[in-house]
Amino acid sequence: MDLMRAARLHLPSRTLTVQDVPRPVPGVGQVLVKVEAAGVCLSDVHLIDGTLTPAHLQSDTVTLGHEVAGTVAGLGPEVTGWAVGQRVVLQAGEVREGRLLTRGVDYDGGWAEYAQAGVDTLCALPDSIPFEQGAIIPDAVSTPWGAVTTTAGVRPAQAVGVWGIGGLGAHAVQLLRAVGAYPIIAVDPAPAARRRALDFGADLVLDPADPRLREQVLAATGDRALEVAFDFAGVAAVREQALSVLAAKGRLVLVGLTDKPLTVANGTLFSYLQHQILGHYGSEGNAVPQLIALAEGGRLDFSRSITDVLPLEEAAKAVQRLHTKEGDPIRLILRP
Repeated sequence: MDLMRAARLHLPSRTLTVQDVPRPVPGVGQVLVKVEAAGVCLSDVHLIDGTLTPAHLQSDTVTLGHEVAGTVAGLGPEVTGWAVGQRVVLQAGEVREGRLLTRGVDYDGGWAEYAQAGVDTLCALPDSIPFEQGAIIPDAVSTPWGAVTTTAGVRPAQAVGVWGIGGLGAHAVQLLRAVGAYPIIAVDPAPAARRRALDFGADLVLDPADPRLREQVLAATGDRALEVAFDFAGVAAVREQALSVLAAKGRLVLVGLTDKPLTVANGTLFSYLQHQILGHYGSEGNAVPQLIALAEGGRLDFSRSITDVLPLEEAAKAVQRLHTKEGDPIRLILRP
């Protein structure tokens, strides 16, 4: 039996260890991928600290990692159209037995030397895009892309606000700029995050503790207020603040995950202004190919998104760095 190294999370104890495990063998309609880069996401941190728990995991241990890029290393039976050595990005999830499952959450992911994937989750990665940048497209880029283009349906010249300028929020700012939103107002309590928002294309950055926040939003939008607000923080106070600066018929899109209750402080005002609150999770299947094409065509650049690359053996260190925000990371990458 061939073995490989993998970063495994034991759910009952929430313990992450890098250990030797059997290398997967691709079944019918599956491929084996040699992992070249795997992103570290805040969702991984929350799985480890117990904030999130897999809904469909069939064992008590899972290999983490839902942002994965590498090369095809083996083909299962009945797989056609792909060849060993091809560069690929893996979708962050796949449908199994009628359920949409998340890689590295509901089944083994890519914090390993090899990953198994359904052939329909492969996306070709051009030579012009480094593995590190390709790996983060599923989730870190595709989730805000879906939130912006599909759930919110942002149109050019619409005034938007983004709360929480971490890995997903920073890309949301970049993508909102790409689709022509204006003005883009970024809100975050951390000075480093606000500087990042400006680097990624925000027109105005604000501290949520600023008592003049509403006044500044109205001034920046010509008294229109925001047509769309995005919560990438998953914090009740963010949602309350965002609703307070929404225009009539404005939309609040919830991207940040939390197990806390969602409340509307003034139901009458909410109905009078015809506000909408929309939940968002992941992205549609065409998002990753679209973003790869835009990056290959020079419309998007993810080079500044990669803060550091660490060996797989330092997975726990990467998680700690993201948790403590050491070095203000956008995305950390594990390389087996």
